Amino acid sequence: MKFGFIKVGAFTPKIRVTDTEFNANSIIEGIELANKNGVEVLVFPELSITGKTVGDLFFNDLVLDGALLGLEKIAKSTTDVETLVFVGLPIKNNGKVFSACAVISKGEILAIIPKSHVERGDCFSSGENCLSTVKIMDREIPFANKIILADKVNKKFKVGVEIGSDIFAPITPSQILSQLGANLIVNLASFTCNLREEKEIYETVKNLSKRLSIGYVIANSGDGESTTDAVYSGYNLIGENEEILAESLPFDNGLITAEIDLDNLDFLKSQKLISQLDSDCIEVEFSINRENDVKRVYDKYPFIPKEKGSYKRILEIQAEGLKKRVIHTNAKKLVLGLSGGLDSTLALLVCDLVMKKLGRSSKDILAITMPCFGTTSRTLENSIKLAKTLGVSLKKINITKSVVRHLKDIGHSGEKYDAAYENAQARERTQVLMDIANMEGGLVVGTGDMSELALGWATYNGDHMSMYGVNAGVTKTLVKHLVREYALNSKLKLRTILLDVLDTPVSPELIPTDQNDSKQKTEDIVGPYALHDFFLYHLVFNGASVEKTFAIAKNTFDGEFDEQTIKKWLEVFVRRFFSQQFKRSCLPDGVAVDKYSLSPRTGFKMPSDVQNALWRK
Repeated sequence: MKFGFIKVGAFTPKIRVTDTEFNANSIIEGIELANKNGVEVLVFPELSITGKTVGDLFFNDLVLDGALLGLEKIAKSTTDVETLVFVGLPIKNNGKVFSACAVISKGEILAIIPKSHVERGDCFSSGENCLSTVKIMDREIPFANKIILADKVNKKFKVGVEIGSDIFAPITPSQILSQLGANLIVNLASFTCNLREEKEIYETVKNLSKRLSIGYVIANSGDGESTTDAVYSGYNLIGENEEILAESLPFDNGLITAEIDLDNLDFLKSQKLISQLDSDCIEVEFSINRENDVKRVYDKYPFIPKEKGSYKRILEIQAEGLKKRVIHTNAKKLVLGLSGGLDSTLALLVCDLVMKKLGRSSKDILAITMPCFGTTSRTLENSIKLAKTLGVSLKKINITKSVVRHLKDIGHSGEKYDAAYENAQARERTQVLMDIANMEGGLVVGTGDMSELALGWATYNGDHMSMYGVNAGVTKTLVKHLVREYALNSKLKLRTILLDVLDTPVSPELIPTDQNDSKQKTEDIVGPYALHDFFLYHLVFNGASVEKTFAIAKNTFDGEFDEQTIKKWLEVFVRRFFSQQFKRSCLPDGVAVDKYSLSPRTGFKMPSDVQNALWRK
């Protein structure tokens, strides 16, 4: 196991009903295929050694004995296989017949787990409170419904089993087993194919894996089952924490695989208040000596929601937060610096929505554009066009003379483009905004986003400060998405302006320019925001190691950024994220739009002087 990833698979073999020898051979072929593909956990459907559609013949000793012979053959075939195998069969124990899962590893049968919740009309007994043994291959094998398979080496690798309709029980085995430490659940299923079943399975796996912070593998019966009363499609799924990682097409029997991130699941579960159960659960150990190269590819833009129209919901959340503050402070104006860049554009759109919600005039928004040394004609013109198109009040204040005077007062030559030179402009802008807000009885709306906060890419007590930060919970990649979606749903005039803002390189515009194109491009200085947002999501909010973040970033951005580029900006992220916490420790109020936040009050918290040695090493 590398970086906590486990490669799992679900396989639907071609079977013949009650032909246990044929079925065993078909299952063995599946094991061999999975082993060649590096699969560490392999799941077969319920009753796959006999078939699901056997009916009352499940009580026939010929069928039951054939199933055991098939199981022994399958077990012996795995002697040199580094795969934990879960296969379904009927089994008789203490005079009752159960639909059960046999767990196999390296030639041995480790456990037999009976189905807990049998369906109405089913011929099997419930194994809900079973706690005994069964003799197979001259060994007494644990026979119980509460069994966890635990890796001898990696203590995070714990697997629980539920069978078919167990997943729909009021209290599922997966709920209990998850509380007992399992972070991967396998389901040996035999659901029929109909218009609603597959969608229900899909949604259930998504919801269950999210709620329990688990990986989930479900293998379903398919080709060869009797079609007397129903069809079985072999619809298989692999899910993890609400995401479906792999899904087979109905009637396309065969192997599907995915890499489950056990480290991340363990991290997520550790943040939940999960009560510990007193249980008679049995823990059975196994070992898998395999280390696959990590090939999993993640979403490049994890902060951007995939649901259609979600941008409206996010703007609503931002607007509701600001609206409450306007009402509470009885603000007569909303004051913000409008640069013609992305962040201030989004902030202005939110302010406009707030005034509509309050039934007030857009003129109660006072947008102030403050050109100085590095301002380009493009951004200045866009800020003016945007304000006029939205009908907000606009004030243009050139701060060049004020900044020159200030630099002279503090003994700065004005010819050295250092931090003092740049920050003097940012602080002058903030002073102007604050003073005008005082004059107008207004509220200064901050425009900085969460990506800038993560990197500390803000002037302390400059653009770092405001009276309410509407973009504090929005990353740079999400800002771009929101402005783009707003543009595409706007009338032509506004759309044209917004698209040009989107097309303008992100820049602080703090050093002299030729007026047409800024010499400063933020992503040349601190790195691509696509990478930094990816690092923020995985390294900070999901607890991944630096090495793991690097590995998955290489896979995800293959062909876009080379290895050295990713390494360079990852080092920058680690250095800046830890060194700039002092700016986040005194952030203005600002609403979270998702569960992720860097607020020192309700978001990610850490000391301002924490050391980054462990991460940099």
